Amino acid sequence: PIPCVPWQSQTSGQYQRRVHGGLLLESTELYTNTQIEQGIKDSPAIFLRDTALSATKGASDVPEPLHRVLTYESAPAVHWLQDNFDVDLTILGHMGGHSARRCHRGKERFPGMMITYALMTALDNVIKAEGDKRARLITKARVNKLLTEGGEVIGVQYEKGGKNYKEYGPVILCTGGFCADFSEDGFLAKHRPELLHLPTTNGIHCTGDGIKLSTALGAGTVDIDAVQVHPTGLVNPDEPDAKVLFLAAEALRGAGGLLLSNEGKRFCNDMGRRDYVTGEMNKLDKYPYRLVLNSEASKEITWHCKHYQSRNLMKHYTSGADLAADMGIPVSNLEKTFADYNKGAEAKSDPFGKVFWPATPFTANDSFYVAIVEPVIHYAMGGVKIGTDSAVQTSDGTGIPGLFAGGEVAGGVHGLNRLGGSSLLDCVVFGRVSGASATRYLLNKISVGDVHGGPPGSVGSGGGGATGSFTMTVSPGSKNVVVSWDGSAGASAGSGGADTPSSDSNVPLRSSYDDDDPPADEGSSADGDGEQELVPDGLELTMEEVAKHTTEDDVWVVVNGKVLAPRKFLMDHPGVKKRS
Repeated sequence: PIPCVPWQSQTSGQYQRRVHGGLLLESTELYTNTQIEQGIKDSPAIFLRDTALSATKGASDVPEPLHRVLTYESAPAVHWLQDNFDVDLTILGHMGGHSARRCHRGKERFPGMMITYALMTALDNVIKAEGDKRARLITKARVNKLLTEGGEVIGVQYEKGGKNYKEYGPVILCTGGFCADFSEDGFLAKHRPELLHLPTTNGIHCTGDGIKLSTALGAGTVDIDAVQVHPTGLVNPDEPDAKVLFLAAEALRGAGGLLLSNEGKRFCNDMGRRDYVTGEMNKLDKYPYRLVLNSEASKEITWHCKHYQSRNLMKHYTSGADLAADMGIPVSNLEKTFADYNKGAEAKSDPFGKVFWPATPFTANDSFYVAIVEPVIHYAMGGVKIGTDSAVQTSDGTGIPGLFAGGEVAGGVHGLNRLGGSSLLDCVVFGRVSGASATRYLLNKISVGDVHGGPPGSVGSGGGGATGSFTMTVSPGSKNVVVSWDGSAGASAGSGGADTPSSDSNVPLRSSYDDDDPPADEGSSADGDGEQELVPDGLELTMEEVAKHTTEDDVWVVVNGKVLAPRKFLMDHPGVKKRS
């Protein structure tokens, strides 16, 4: 879920006004549309304080500048997703370390999946409608070098199909963290070797590539040893030693789930910060721990429970007696735990400091969804050093021109401990900030004719930049900026030198290649074509027939009523082929 409150800038104690999407935000009493509808009282200052406390593990509530960007830009980010991409974020949850219900998610499915799919679909639609005039998507490629000229980053070199190619323009790093870097000389081995024995929730692509590329150019790092261990990785009883685990969404505890020891007892504030809960689990050492949701809690988050159950990560019990029998304890243990918990909820007093009591009362006569959970490497707070404009910086704070970063690749946004839900928020907020900053950088370069792009000798390359006259047309209605060159020179910042745009043409994105054009991508990212080898149209199949195709070399899946055979995509999809 994405936590958010409205944007407000603060100068000398006075709130300034800012217009976002036609909405004037000027009062501390304004929240997101969802919060307003549900009567939730919150404020940017409270969210900022929660973030600072988490970032310092409770040592200080004094925020850093990046904390302010994250929190004060949160509501505009959520409204942007809702208004422009129709993402459902109408459910509010309470996650660990937050002082209010501000974590937004939809009625079904995981919010990260829905946000990513919505953005991918929008990008696909742009490409389908306009070709490569505004965007081009390159898949199954690996960036292996940042291109520089005169101290500026002017593009990237990437490998695809065994050959190297180049793309020119400002670069935004969105490569994620390093929580699957288990190599002998990797980040975990260097900075947190004591965690190497733990499983991870990260895919094998999370090896800190963006950090390595940027530090090779002199970028600084922040909090690189700050790695978050999440308390609730989901254990499949049939695969207890798996190295990659699914995460039990924190929304499960926000809905009312309780953490119990192997004796059926509570041992912590279930809604405490992740570092605190993990520490209490290890201190008590009463494994296996279970996450227990009664019928009321599971009803609020039904889709998640059924999804986890389908993967053998959660089990449904019709009574507390059945649960106790499976745990090998007397049902009286659960009855006492539930009775004590209910008394605390009534008195608003808890020995572990819990202050929110959703889904009470708990009784042993109820039904339950239950998962076995254990600590798991989840998130790297450390990463490359950035400024409030997302520009990558050296250790002394000097910006590296043309290089920006957003998401987990960047450090300093969450300090030593990230609040639940703020990872997705980070991606959206600093994705928007880095995009705006890179665009501003690009337009500034264009405005003074300092345009890089293309191999030596091509139009627009070299220190002199582009020459000749150009016209810039800004269309507020369509939110487009069109740059047209005359015939004397024709390269755009972000274009390569492989081709020269014709006179009076809008300049598309272009690249330069060492040998020839890169292999064409076989399909778009979100519509299930191309690499997914669509089973021929017109062939009607039953689910029983699809269920017969389950081997690695012959696997079928059903998406939106279509049967796909994603053999080539299997190794790239973290939810299809598991690795241990």
